[in-house]
Order: sequence, then structure tokens, then C-alpha cells
Amino acid sequence: MSVAIPKGQTPYYFVPGPSRHPVMAAFALFFVVLGAGQWVNGASWAPWSVAAGLFGWLVVLFQWFSDAIHESETGLYGDRIDVSFRWSMAWFIFSEVMFFGAFFGALFWSRFYTIPELGSLDNALLWPDFKAVWPSVVAGATASPAGTVEPFRTMGPWPLPTINTALLLTSGVTLTIAHHALRENHRGKTIAFMWATVLLGIAFLICQGYEYYEAYAHLNLKLNSGIYGSTFFMLTGFHGFHVFVGMLMLLFITIRLHKGHFTAEKHFGFEGAAWYWHFVDVVWLGLYVIVYWT
Repeated sequence: MSVAIPKGQTPYYFVPGPSRHPVMAAFALFFVVLGAGQWVNGASWAPWSVAAGLFGWLVVLFQWFSDAIHESETGLYGDRIDVSFRWSMAWFIFSEVMFFGAFFGALFWSRFYTIPELGSLDNALLWPDFKAVWPSVVAGATASPAGTVEPFRTMGPWPLPTINTALLLTSGVTLTIAHHALRENHRGKTIAFMWATVLLGIAFLICQGYEYYEAYAHLNLKLNSGIYGSTFFMLTGFHGFHVFVGMLMLLFITIRLHKGHFTAEKHFGFEGAAWYWHFVDVVWLGLYVIVYWT
């Protein structure tokens, strides 16, 4: 349990008291999972369950984050809490590296092992018309012999993926400028470049949404377009979700900057969001080279 701390004194290590937030978040997410499971089975009430669960989850997050911000702004977070937060964020990003590593691994395994194995002599009699080539290498080789996958065209690097690469790289620059400005206590400059970073993130999401429209409407490239379609949408889709989350993090940090939060010496909330955003940038560079160019 938490102990009483004299007003204005930073505790050696702050331990919050019992909180309702974890159980309330789990309760809300239960309805999200329940609704999602029944939605795919055609239940008419399922979308309402998902919407209610998401709304409740967002309310809990707002209250939870508000409590954490209040604790920080009232001086309860000392140096040891700062170190704890840094380790926590580092391990969280490491878990995200493993998350994307699993999908990149699936892509490499399918491309360099599974497809050549299916095209070997052992399977030639079973699938004589099978083309053991990766879809992004040989045009027209994307239809399955059994007709289970409709013919489709692959997504090239130009123009939208290249534009998105420029947007994300630019956002990394503007975020770095904002960070240096905050360390030099130039709050106005920090806020201006943070807003630029947020807008660049929104522009990325708009471009990716249009890219998905082009894929479905004109390339017939869908999530069920074989292993190429599934790995393409899983990698780019989850990355887009991470961009969305990172953009929200940066947006809330910018709002906090407007309220006068953070100082030149203590601003790990800013740094944690920046770490996450730079991680998102690096993942995209891997996607851009491996998914769109090769």
C-alpha cells in the first residue's frame, strides 16, 4: 500500500495504492473480445458489444492516465521511478520487436523455404501447374493451380509507399528537433515541431488507407490472396496500427506541453513516446525494403 508522503517531498520510491483501473479495463475488454467473436459469426448484437467495450476501455485509459499524470505533476515520481519507467519502456519496445519479428519470420520462411519446397520434384506430380516463385518477383504467377486464390497484382514501392517513407522519415526529424528544443527549454519551438510530427503521422495513415483502397479495388490484392496477401496486410496493417497508437501518444504529449508539463531536465513521458515513434520508423524501413522492393 502507499504511505503518506509530506507535501512537496518526493518519496524514495512511490508505490501507488490499490486501483480499480486494471479490473475495469479487463471488464471492458471482455466485451470487446466477446463481441468480436460473435461478430464473425453473424450475431446482430455483436457490433454493439464491441463498441461498448471499446468506449469503456477508452474511459478507463483516460482516467488511468490522468491519475498517472497527476502523480507525476505533484512530484511523486523521483529518480528511481524514472529508471523504472525507462526499463519498462525498453522491455515493451523489445516485445514489439519480437512481435514484428514473428511476421517477418513468417514472410522469410514462406518465401525461401515453403514455396521452393512445394515446387520440388516431390510435389510436381501433385501440383504440376504450381509456379514455385514469389509473387513479387514474377508477374502473373500469383494464381493458385486449384483456383483457391484469385489472380492479383502485387503492390509496388511507387508512389504511395515511397511517399509514406518520406513522411515517416521527416516525422523522425521533426520529433528529434522538438526533443532538442525541449532540452534547451524552448517550449514554443517544441510544441510547433510536435504538431508537425503529429500531422505527418496523420498524413501517413491517410496515405496507407488510400493504398489499401487501391489494393482491394484495382489490384485485387486482399487479405486472402495467398501467403503474399496475408503477410502483406498483417505486416503493413499492424504497422499502421502502431503508427496510429504512436500518433495518439505524441498528440497527448503535445497537449501536455501546452499545459506546461515537462521540464528540460525531467520529461521521460516525451522521451518514451519518442522512443516508440523511432521504433515505428525503423520497422517501416524494413517493410519498405523487404515487402515493397524485393
